[in-house]
Amino acid sequence: MKDNGQVDGATIHRLTALWASLYDEGKEILLVSSGAMAMGWGDLNLQEKPKGIPEKQAAAAVGQSKLMALYDDFFSACGIGVGQVLLTRDDIADRHRYLNARNTLNVLLKNRIIPIINENDTVAFDEIKFGENDSLAALVGSLIDADLILILSDIDGLYTADPRKDPSAALIHQVTEINDEIRKLAGGVGTAMGSGGMKSKIEAAKIAGQSGIPLMICQGKDVPNIGEVLKGGKRCTIFLPHEQGLKQRDRWIAYGSAIEGSVTADHGAVHALIRGKSLLPVGVIACDGVFGRGSVIAVKDPRGKEIARGITNYRADDIREIMGRKCDAEEDIFEVIHCDNLVLKD
Repeated sequence: MKDNGQVDGATIHRLTALWASLYDEGKEILLVSSGAMAMGWGDLNLQEKPKGIPEKQAAAAVGQSKLMALYDDFFSACGIGVGQVLLTRDDIADRHRYLNARNTLNVLLKNRIIPIINENDTVAFDEIKFGENDSLAALVGSLIDADLILILSDIDGLYTADPRKDPSAALIHQVTEINDEIRKLAGGVGTAMGSGGMKSKIEAAKIAGQSGIPLMICQGKDVPNIGEVLKGGKRCTIFLPHEQGLKQRDRWIAYGSAIEGSVTADHGAVHALIRGKSLLPVGVIACDGVFGRGSVIAVKDPRGKEIARGITNYRADDIREIMGRKCDAEEDIFEVIHCDNLVLKD
C-alpha cells in the first residue's frame, strides 16, 4: 500500500515477477493479500479508511474484484493462473470447513494455481474476524504445512527498539524463542493503512513455530532484498520453529478452533497435564460458560492463566456436577479431556 491508501501497483508488479520466478523453479506459492477495502474506498467517495463495519464491508465488496483483476493481469502475463479464496474465522474454527479449506488449497496447488487468499470482509464482523493478515497467513501456512511463511512489512524485521525513533536500534536477525523479552520489543500499532503491527507478527510467529514452520519478516517494497533473503540474506528477522511441530489436529485445537468455555484446574491437575496426563474431574475446581460435548475449551490454572486447550467429553452442566470427583466407570465418570485431545499452550 502507498502512504495515501492507494494500492501500490508497481510494487505488486515487481513482487509478481519474483513469485513467478519461484513458481518456475517448482515452488508452490500461496499469497495472503490485503488491499480490497483500499481499492473500494474511491468508488464510495471515502477520503480515509472506513471506520464503520457496513462501510468497511461495502468497500471490500467493491474492491475485491478489482484486487483480483490486478493479480490476474500480472500473473497471466507470466502464464500463471490464480484462484481467489475468501475465508472468515468461522471457516477455520469449524473443523469440517477447516478441512474443506485445506483440501481446496491443496487441489489448487496440485494444479499449479496460485491461491490469492484474503479475509472475506464483506461478511465478517469483529467476533469472527482474524483481525489482520498476519494471523491469517500463519493459520493458512499451518493449514497446508507450508515450508516457510514470509510476512512483508514496512520495516526490515524485529528491532531492539523502534528504528523510526531510535537511531541505535539494531535488527534482530534470528529469534529462537518467543519469550517476554521478545514480546516487549513488539509494539501494538499498525500502519495507517493496515491493521497489523509487530505485535501481531510475533503472535503469527508463535503459531508458525508450534506448527514446525519458520516465519520470516522483511521489508515488502524492497523486492531485490526479498529475493536475497529467500537465498539466505540477513536483512530480515527469521523466527525458528520448534524442532517437533504439533500434528495437524493439535494445531487446529490450539489455534484454529473457537473457544466456547473454560475449566479451572487445581495445582495437582496442572502438573499432571504438563506431564502429558488427561484432565480428570477430581482436578477441576471451576467451570465457566455454556458448551456442549465435543466443544473446544480452555484449561486455566488457579491464577486464571490459560495453560491448555482441549476437546471436552462433557457438557458444561455435567462438568459442574462431577468436578472434584474421582473417575468411576460404574457412574460413567471419565476424563473431562483425554490427553489425546489436549494441547498445552506454549
